[in-house]
Formats: sequence, structure tokens, C-alpha cells
Amino acid sequence: MSDCISYQQTQYFSDLITDYIEKNPKVEAFYNRFPALSSFEVQMTEKRASFTSKNRQTLVDVLLKQYTSIAASEASINNIKSLLDVDTFTVTTGHQLNLFTGPIYFIYKIVSTIKLCHQLQLQYPDKKFVPVYWMASEDHDFDEISFFHFQQKKYKAQHQKQGKVGTHPTENLDELFAELDQELGLGEQANFLRKLFQKAYLYHDTYAEATRYLVNQLFQEYGLVILDADEKELKRLFIPQLKNELLHQSVHQHTSETIKKLQAENYTIQVNPREINLFYIRDEVRERIIYKDETYFVNETEWQFTKDELIKELENFPERFSPNVMTRPLYQETILPNLCYIGGGGELAYWFQLKSYFQAENIPFPILLLRNSALMYTKKQAKKIKNLDLQLSDFFLAHHELATKVTHQISDIEIDFSAQKKYLQTQFEELHQLASLTDASFKGAVAAQEHKQIKGLTHLEKRLLKAQKRKLKDYLQRVEELQISLFPSHLLQERFINFSEIYLLLGKNFIPRLLSEFDPLALEFNLIQIEK
Repeated sequence: MSDCISYQQTQYFSDLITDYIEKNPKVEAFYNRFPALSSFEVQMTEKRASFTSKNRQTLVDVLLKQYTSIAASEASINNIKSLLDVDTFTVTTGHQLNLFTGPIYFIYKIVSTIKLCHQLQLQYPDKKFVPVYWMASEDHDFDEISFFHFQQKKYKAQHQKQGKVGTHPTENLDELFAELDQELGLGEQANFLRKLFQKAYLYHDTYAEATRYLVNQLFQEYGLVILDADEKELKRLFIPQLKNELLHQSVHQHTSETIKKLQAENYTIQVNPREINLFYIRDEVRERIIYKDETYFVNETEWQFTKDELIKELENFPERFSPNVMTRPLYQETILPNLCYIGGGGELAYWFQLKSYFQAENIPFPILLLRNSALMYTKKQAKKIKNLDLQLSDFFLAHHELATKVTHQISDIEIDFSAQKKYLQTQFEELHQLASLTDASFKGAVAAQEHKQIKGLTHLEKRLLKAQKRKLKDYLQRVEELQISLFPSHLLQERFINFSEIYLLLGKNFIPRLLSEFDPLALEFNLIQIEK
């Protein structure tokens, strides 16, 4: 049992995103090609012409080196080696190294990427399409990735180390694992999750190693390629673009006009670029590079460089220069033969700021695709919804809106005072006619009295609604409890629960079920019933 609703109907997505997927002409200037199967042929031609054999060889060498540390599947290794071919392209998603994958949409992003590759392979059988998960190992906000929720309980790792999260040690997770172990219960699915966490985080030294192992275990049979771009040889390919950012502030220069255009359309700006959109990494420090008085400073440190010293540092140690959220997309598209980036609404919002920057750097701007979203619900929950005479889509309403709708629906008293207001307005029509025959002060008094009485009826209507809500308190409590079970902490389910909760229900069928349900290019929000 499954269904879909529009992203706009969920009320959880921005105007920019809903306008994009509805092909609103207001958004056309901010992207290159719309995500449809027919768009990929031209995208491939453009990417093939710009992506060199040197870049392909470097990428394959780095990936094969990274894969020596895990038991890679034949499908993944074949996909890596195929990247040497000019007719092999990638579809990429990226995400932080969230503890035990964090919210379940981490999984949805990767499934969307794999599914699109399957669809492209059918459409273009003479080409090859490789799904890539880009590990955001250079991020330094450990608090953002250090927890996950399971059965309404928060599991959080502690840390002391600073700098990029990819090298953060996985030590001190024994206690957290012991807590999770107690909650997982018994059975084949629980044992799989137990061993997955244990082998990922207790048998690997860093978060990058742990995440690579975990994601590989879940997706290796689908040929997923996992890339950690925090590599000297990959960054060497990016030196020209890094120089442009350091010397000419390319991002700020080429996105300022785009930001003004987005603001003119009343869209929210996702990220405001800095003058220099790069970090400097050294000795467990990842800090912003700041240019002032013809000197480059590393924020919160004593390091500083002249222009010549900094360029020499870049050429000798490119691995010490780290993209921020605005330069990472260009880095990705420089080192990958990529056609499409799949991300959430917030991610696409800042990608829309970057088209002019890509054009200035002469790198093809990828097709942007909103990842699949889903609400997973059980057969038991479906039965409760039916018994309440509601639709699943009703539960996307804000709590007070849902309570109001239900109260109107089940109340044995008519709460709508529209008829009374209409009758009152009819009575005042005669007074308005009379007022038109006399002076303006009387005409104003009649209008004011009408407004006062209509306002009084509206107030009484609200009072009656509140009274009925109190009377129906027990019934509305049941509705609220069901809504919270579907939208924990009043968030989209996918932004709160961990994949392990659904895996306990579906087991090995979890990922195949998602692959069968998701159609990335349909651009609809999935409602998926599971048989439990």
C-alpha cells in the first residue's frame, strides 16, 4: 500500500523548492536543466567535453586506494574501474558522517541516487551510470552529527577533539552501544543492527572509516561508490579554482547578483557567502581564511601569509585547503564526471545561488534533483486513521489546524457562523442605503457598527470552537497522539527517526522496498504503508 502527495501539499517545503519542481518560470534563471530523463543526453555531452582523462585516472586511483580498507563488492569495484571510460558518469549525493546515519533521510538520499542510476541505465544502455555517496568528512561541526534517535530516545556521542569530523576518533562509544544493545531487542533484524553498529564504530578508529564501512554494508550490492574527497591528489586537481577563490573572491563576486535576483523573487537566501569561502586545515584545526590589509589570516590562530606565501602553501599542500558549503559543490563537479546532484530542499536552495559561479569557472552546472521523501506508516496506524474518518494527508497539517478540522468534523453543534454573518450583512444593507441619504458621519457610524458586530460574531465563533475542543478533549487527544507517532517532535518523520526503526520492521526488504517505491523524477512525496 503506497500513495503520493505533492510537496506543496505537505507544507514542509519552501516556496523556492515547490516553485522549482512545478517549473515556475521565476526559477528558470537559477538552474541549468530540469531533472527529466530527456535532459541527461545534453548534460552527458557537456560533461564529457569538460572532464579530462587525467581527472578520471586520479579519481580511480584514489577510490581504489580508499577501498583497500573495506570488503568491497564486485559491483562497486567494477563501477570504480568503469570511471576510466569517457562514457561513464556519476550521479552524486552527499551527506555528513552522522552517527549511525542519523535521520532516515540519509538513507533516502542514497536510495534516490541508486534508483536514478537504474532509470538512466535503461534510458541510455550504451552509457554507464555510477551512484556516488560523497562523505562530508571535512565538516567540523561534530555536534550536528553526534546523535541519532531510536524509539524516541536520543543517543549522543561525546567528544573533545576539534577539527574535521572525518578524523574524529570513535573511542568512548562502548557505553552508547551498550544502551542501544538493550533497546534493540531480539531477532534477526535486531542482531543485524547490533553487529552493524558494533563493527562500524567499535572496530574502526575514525568516523570516516566507520561511516564508509556502515554505508558499504548497506549498499554494496547496488554498486554504490563511497568517496572521501579529503585527499591531496584530488585537491591538486582543484588548485586553479582554489587560487581564484583566494586571489579574486570568486564565489562572492559571482553569486552577489544571483542573490539579489533570488531576493527580488522573495526567496529566502540559504547561505550568504563570505569574502573567502575556504578553510585552512592543520594540526586538528579547521578555520576560516580571512583577507585583510594584504595579508591572509587563519581565524582564531596565529598563522598568517602574504599572497605569495599562501600560493606556495597551496601548491605544496593543497590538502590543507578545505572548501566550505559554497565551494564544495564546485570541488565535487571538478573531480567527478557528474551529471546530477541529489539533495534536500535546503541543499538545492544554496546550489541555486551558484550557477553564475560555475559558469565563471567553466565547469558544467549539474542537474539538480530533490531527493525522495517518505512517510512510513504501519497497518495499525492506517486503521486508526480510518476509524477517525481522516486521511493520512490530514496529519501534515499543523496541530492546531488538524484539531480545528476534526472539531468541525465531529461536533454535534454547527460552529460555522457564516450564515449569521451573511444575515447581519443583509440587515445592514438597508442601513447603508439610509446612510447614503444623510451626512458622512452617520454613514461612518453605520460602517463602524457593522464591523463591530461582525467582529463580535467572529469572536463568539472562536469561543464556541474552544468550548467544543474542551468538550471533545479525549477524542482530540487520540488524534494528537497519532499525529505525534507519525511526526515525532512535530517534524517530518524522515528528519527525526533513525533507519533502524524501520529496519526492525522490514529487515532485508527495507532497501529493496524503498527502491521499488521511489521514483526520483516523479517529484512527489511518498506515503508508504508497511505491514506491521
